Amino acid sequence: MGVLSGDSSASTFFTELSKSRCLDIKMASQGAPGMANKGPSYGLSREVQGKIDKKYDPELEERLIQWIVAQCGSGIGRPEPGKTGFQAWLKDGCILSELINSLHTADKPIKKIQSSPMAFKQMEQVAQFLNAAERYGVTKTDMFQTVDLWEGKDLAAVQRTLVALGSIAVTKDDGMYRGDPNWFHKKAQENRREFTDDQLKEGKNVIGLQMGSNKGASQAGMTGYGRPRQIIN
Repeated sequence: MGVLSGDSSASTFFTELSKSRCLDIKMASQGAPGMANKGPSYGLSREVQGKIDKKYDPELEERLIQWIVAQCGSGIGRPEPGKTGFQAWLKDGCILSELINSLHTADKPIKKIQSSPMAFKQMEQVAQFLNAAERYGVTKTDMFQTVDLWEGKDLAAVQRTLVALGSIAVTKDDGMYRGDPNWFHKKAQENRREFTDDQLKEGKNVIGLQMGSNKGASQAGMTGYGRPRQIIN
């Protein structure tokens, strides 16, 4: 576009600009694609989300549903098949709270479980589950974030947390786990050995084989630093 010169050219420019803006607003109000009505976003964020979605395991979904129903009872129902149904089933945090409570005896970690249509109440309920799961033994690296479930950011992370929870429940073997034990792998347990004071004292007097031995050793034939050994033919 060339440089505008004179009041007439400037007036024409702003008149055309005003017409263009009015057209965009009219098209947006009619649902036509314009500046005020953009389509879905593309690019890196979409690519990253696609990779995250691929980590979601439909077969694992069914196994987790079976376990949760077995653990909490058939009264909780079952979700619609697929990732969206799985998310909607767990989204308000109530079933997750029932799940973690079912793994405890009398002292339940979540005292109040109440369904609510309010977003912050649902996220609060999910957060209570996460705190209780961490106290139960799930590590932070296996824990999903509230938005991963509530906004569907990373449902594969939700699956990972539930698998970790199931594995710990099977490993504890305290009678609270319900369902097929083969659904989850047992976690490796610490093999702790106890030693008496006398055993510990005896251990301090033992020279390990890697330490070598100085029996019969001497400095004969050794030279000081910087002085080569003399070789006489």
